[in-house]
Amino acid sequence: MKIKWYGHSAFQLTTDEGVRIIIDPYESGAFGGSISYGKIKDEADFVLTSHDHGDHNYINDIQGNFVHIKEEGHYEEKKVKIRAMPTFHDKSKGHERGPNLVFIISLDDMVVAHLGDLGHTLNDSALQSVGKVDVLLLPVGGFYTIDAKEATKVMNDIGSAITIPMHYKTEGAAMPIDGLEVFTKDKNNVRKANASEIIINKSKLPIINEIIVMEHAL
Repeated sequence: MKIKWYGHSAFQLTTDEGVRIIIDPYESGAFGGSISYGKIKDEADFVLTSHDHGDHNYINDIQGNFVHIKEEGHYEEKKVKIRAMPTFHDKSKGHERGPNLVFIISLDDMVVAHLGDLGHTLNDSALQSVGKVDVLLLPVGGFYTIDAKEATKVMNDIGSAITIPMHYKTEGAAMPIDGLEVFTKDKNNVRKANASEIIINKSKLPIINEIIVMEHAL
């Protein structure tokens, strides 16, 4: 499986057989230019959007005859299984910012979980529903999502082999959220990929959780 990070919470997963899944594509220039990453123009077979905000739901530039998944449910096609699990964008059961979907994606004998704009930690029932995860795509910036402390708890509770941080302040995301260092400063299992694309194989997953910091592609 290949993982590409466009920036913010937007990723592309590509299976060994070439099936392409784009998750939470942003609108370049959204929120008065606060989101300044470049446009996402790649082709996709699936596009997943966790909630209906402009930095997570912009599908207009994406190419191909893709399936758009934006509602709770189970989906299976092209040897990929996708489960969209309902959560909330805040700690008030959605009363402040609305609902959020967590995507549990099974592909190439691995499981990837993309938490969208998760706004709360996960209780035992939710953790059981998430299940075993190999690669966790985790928001860490706070304010609109869980913050660094809460993200650390979610990461430890899920127990993934690999965690890739997302939704944090960069030059492409001039939002009132924390930078990556707030999440990583007290951790010694952090590796910089120095790339916007990485290959992950089931046989080479680390035994102890590793945090991989990627470069944004756009």
